[in-house]
Amino acid sequence: MKNFFPNKTAFYALIAACFVVCATMGVRQTFGLYSNEFESTAGTSNTEFGLAIALHAIFWGIFTPIFGRISDKLGGYVVIVPALIFYSIAMLLMGNNYISGMWLQINLGLFVGLGLAGAAGTILTPMISKHFPNENRSKAAGLVTASGGLGMFLFPILGTIFENISTWQISFIIFSMILFLMCIPGFFVKLPKTQITTINSNIIDDRSLKEVLKESFSHKGFRLLILGFFVCGFQITLIATHVPRYVQDKGLADWTGMAILALIGFFNIVGTLIMGYLGDKYSKKILLSGLYFLRGIALILFIFLPASNLSAVLFGISFGLLWLATVPATNGIVAQIFGTKNLTLLFGIVFLNHQFGSFLGAYLGGFFYDQFGNFDYAWYLAIILSFVATALHLPIDEKPIATVDKTI
Repeated sequence: MKNFFPNKTAFYALIAACFVVCATMGVRQTFGLYSNEFESTAGTSNTEFGLAIALHAIFWGIFTPIFGRISDKLGGYVVIVPALIFYSIAMLLMGNNYISGMWLQINLGLFVGLGLAGAAGTILTPMISKHFPNENRSKAAGLVTASGGLGMFLFPILGTIFENISTWQISFIIFSMILFLMCIPGFFVKLPKTQITTINSNIIDDRSLKEVLKESFSHKGFRLLILGFFVCGFQITLIATHVPRYVQDKGLADWTGMAILALIGFFNIVGTLIMGYLGDKYSKKILLSGLYFLRGIALILFIFLPASNLSAVLFGISFGLLWLATVPATNGIVAQIFGTKNLTLLFGIVFLNHQFGSFLGAYLGGFFYDQFGNFDYAWYLAIILSFVATALHLPIDEKPIATVDKTI
């Protein structure tokens, strides 16, 4: 363990981040379970519900690089604590039936988006990566992401239990309390005591924000990584938001929607830890290409084979292994090419395009359903995008920018 943790600051930051990400990502995983409850309580349509999820995806994406820049300068806790407060307020208000019209878009859209932008795995992963050298960075990122998977496994189950004991509103109020309590570990996510040295740290570390961005966007691999992460966002948000309604429409047992989301969360733990381990040993771009290819196969089997409870369980397991396993490798490529000083900012920019994909996955799923009575066109698009992403990652040059030809 001493060889893994550079110092106590890194140890406390990693443990704290795991608790925070478990809660923030876990609560988010439950939203798709409540679309029917929102409809029966407030008359919310699938399009309105999908739009709220889409809006929080966009706010999440827009504010992640902004919060990332702040945390790169001042420390993670400066953005984590306010974000958790926004997230907690949103859940409290929705638990008190502020879920119709503009209230839905403000709470589930804006406030949840701000909460995730400052306290989800997508910003805490690069925060923690800054504490670790390259040989352990993917493993540390994998631990943070896997904690999110643990939350995604636990919280759909907890939400169902709370709803069965009382009401769905009580689930939201309890989630609000949990998120607020996460402010305590949030204070322990601080800047590294010493800057981790990388091959290219002397080249990019002293540059202005404008120069950092210019250097990054001039790199072909960075642009391809941005495009590829769009696909990840589209797929996981489409599934998390709409798969409970999809399996219900297929006539499957009531528990299958919750089971898929919970299984995705549990096997996401396994997938991210495996990817974190492999990412420290093998080419990250090849791992990502293989992952997106397997996503396409999993979707084809789920959509075109006869619907059954067994197929739903197998889909939850298979897609769970591939769920957020993209994060350690994607974060690792950014760090490997550009160094760690501006890692939270640069990964935030990559993640912004992920959220454009999330917006379309959430919104188009609801739109297609209200227009055609099914999700078929959304699934077809998700399958096509899998193979596009497979091809996009192959040309990425993973070498540190100090050794890369500047004409790339």
